[in-house]
Amino acid sequence: MTDFDPIRLEVLKNALEATAQEMGVVLKLTSFSPNIKERMDASCAIFDARAQLVAQAEHVPVHLGSMLKAVGPTLALIDPLQDGDVVIVNDPYLAGAHLPDITLIAPVFVAGRTVAYVASRAHHSDVGGMEPGSMPGRSTEIYQEGLIIPPVLLYRQGVEQRDIMAMVLANVRTPEERRGDINAQLAALRIGIRRVEDMAERFSADGLEAGMDAILDYTERRMLKRLGELPAGTWSAEDCLDDDGADPDPVPIRLKVELRPDRMIFDFDGSAPLRRGNINAVQAMVHSAVFYSIKILMDPTLPPNAGVMRPVEIRVPEGSFLDARRPAAVCAANTETTQRLADTVLKVFAQFAPDRIAAASQGTMNLIGIGGHDPRNGKPYTYIETIGGGQGGRPMGPGMSGVHANMSNTLNTPIEALEISYPFRVERYELRQGSAGPGRHPGGEGIVRALRILDHEARVSLQTDRRIFAPYGLHGGSDGATGLNWMEDAAGNRRALPGKGSLTLKPGEVVAVETPGGGGWGAKDG
Repeated sequence: MTDFDPIRLEVLKNALEATAQEMGVVLKLTSFSPNIKERMDASCAIFDARAQLVAQAEHVPVHLGSMLKAVGPTLALIDPLQDGDVVIVNDPYLAGAHLPDITLIAPVFVAGRTVAYVASRAHHSDVGGMEPGSMPGRSTEIYQEGLIIPPVLLYRQGVEQRDIMAMVLANVRTPEERRGDINAQLAALRIGIRRVEDMAERFSADGLEAGMDAILDYTERRMLKRLGELPAGTWSAEDCLDDDGADPDPVPIRLKVELRPDRMIFDFDGSAPLRRGNINAVQAMVHSAVFYSIKILMDPTLPPNAGVMRPVEIRVPEGSFLDARRPAAVCAANTETTQRLADTVLKVFAQFAPDRIAAASQGTMNLIGIGGHDPRNGKPYTYIETIGGGQGGRPMGPGMSGVHANMSNTLNTPIEALEISYPFRVERYELRQGSAGPGRHPGGEGIVRALRILDHEARVSLQTDRRIFAPYGLHGGSDGATGLNWMEDAAGNRRALPGKGSLTLKPGEVVAVETPGGGGWGAKDG
């Protein structure tokens, strides 16, 4: 039962991917916070017994690509897991994400041995730190960004470790919501375990493990085939972040890509050194952006698993802001740096594959966090959201408007959900006309989201980019418009806000995020 013909292999591959998708549905439907329930800012994946990514759903690219490099090192620091154990972790330097992304990992046991692992990662609306929402605009060290959870057992052989759960909940502003979202992640793991156990019964434990190996080998073969179809050579590109949140200087990313018939080499030598602000990225985030971009270049049907990265080498210079070490601040790297990394990789790809690569999308997640005490119930609340903008114009047509693109695959929170859940009012939620870059295939428009604080004081944090350097157009298309943040006092006086920062709003005041438009693709005259 360990020999897999193409049909059986396809059945197993699709069963694994469907399981990851079902895990995400369970997580979304059982979660408490609007950030997961409405926006699905969460991801689920399945790993083999050696912690290699074998299947994932089409959830959030920044989560999945970093888990590719993070699950193995996390498990290496834990004693061999027993049936019913669940690991919890959010340490960025190990888990490859920022602190609000809490990851749960559980083994799947069959006949007394581990045959797979299931994992869920979700962006929690608060994990403590200096600002509500745990995404402070101007943090300069990791300790300001929230509670750091090293790899520990949240469940031991099926029994909740109440001291660990109590420690987590004691360090967040919204413990009831956090407990509910963690339970939703646990529910996703349980359905994943059940489905993988069913597959082991169908194919046998040995057959399942052999099938997972075959899936990774199959993906590697397809990757090498597509790589052999690309021209050999070396190409370079550069892009930059507006600033690091603490200092105003731009943060350049420099990339050289070398293509060989059997190898892709990504060299980020020359990128900015470690910065004082919070845009510093751990290496797993760099892998995440490269993994996503390769998937775009090669083949939309290429299975998104560890086999994709076998012919890939990534070189990150030590001491750069792409090689963050403790205690560097990192919270905006997940939302902003990964986006600019993807922009830079795709900018290189556009040089040798011009008909496959779109112009730059908005290039930012436009994160806004608001927190305070809800006068309706007297309890703390924390709202967090990333907001869609313009997609870049594409070889096949115009970019879409008001959508999340590249490293984010979430949704904009509906107005009704916002106003029911939080004590503020949505004043504007509309397309930002004129923000798209023109071209033969124009970019998509950004949007305007304006929120009025009602009868309480609130803290606001902003993590946004592309407020200075616009999303680029390609092949003669024009750049998209840069974004804009502003606030308006109760008397109607308006002032601009920086791309990254935190402030206090009084009752009646408005904060607004106007998101960038996508760049245009191709000259208008064709």
